Amino acid sequence: MRPVRTVFAGALLGTVVLAGCGQTAPTSAPASAPASAPAPSPASSAPAAQDAAFPATVQAGNGAVTIAKKPERIVSISPTATETLFAIGAGPQVIAVDEMSTYPADAPKTDLSGFNPNVEAIIAHKPDLVVASDDKVAAQLAKVNVPVLVEPAATKIDEAYDEIVDLGVATGNKAKADEVVAGMKGKLEELAAAAPQAKKLTYYHELDTTPYAATSTTFIGQIYGMFGLVNVADKAPEAAGGYPKLSAEFVAKADPDLIFLADVKCCQQSKETLAKRPGWQNLKAVKNDRVIQLDDDIASRWGPRIVDLATAIGEAVRKADASQ
Repeated sequence: MRPVRTVFAGALLGTVVLAGCGQTAPTSAPASAPASAPAPSPASSAPAAQDAAFPATVQAGNGAVTIAKKPERIVSISPTATETLFAIGAGPQVIAVDEMSTYPADAPKTDLSGFNPNVEAIIAHKPDLVVASDDKVAAQLAKVNVPVLVEPAATKIDEAYDEIVDLGVATGNKAKADEVVAGMKGKLEELAAAAPQAKKLTYYHELDTTPYAATSTTFIGQIYGMFGLVNVADKAPEAAGGYPKLSAEFVAKADPDLIFLADVKCCQQSKETLAKRPGWQNLKAVKNDRVIQLDDDIASRWGPRIVDLATAIGEAVRKADASQ
């Protein structure tokens, strides 16, 4: 079972983070056909191949979860899980997602809440699998025999990969999940290799206007680290689980080369709004037009679109390096 620990992970990352990587394995193998049995036709063998993966057990954030048969009525109350389910080909199996699941656009969005989930509202959708980012409803749904797969906020990139495979096994889409992970790894390696590493540019990643930041020990910080960037938040007096609350004076003194904003949609932040903060108008990043507005959703989720986040970071690094 993955150990549970509470950290501040930003407004969109949520407050409960369950750390650790789960391993997945089917609980049974397909039985061998008798020697006298006729060879099945391609049409009849497809369902058997699908069923062979079930029952399956996934080591998730809430322990070992056994799924008896391929789920056909999945409810996701995790925006990251929603993105992953559709990326691995499980979209047709998803019948409802929470109000924060903004991607993909055709996901069956409802008023379900992932932050304050309502068990009765979830049950009303008659799910045969619920995917969440914390275990708030796992015990209650277990009482009515609804399996819950908890896939918590990743604390490192390998955990993100692991969760994608978890969902692949749980939904009968493991081959596609493996393909997605392989594609992510390849693209991230490509982006990191193409990034200029000679000059150690400093950066500040803002989660919200408090301002909270993310250190290099976090999942977000690990992605920035691929590009050889130096995180000014690493010198914060209190690490706060990797998400320290900084003062305006701290950031002004650090004077980062690059500022990445993950509070654009929620808080309408930009280079112009930063310039109005006390002592920030003369920051190098502000004066040199190196304030990068990220997509809040992409910057706060740990699914397949971390490649998009890495792409935005890599482009900013290349531009900054070229202008020096």
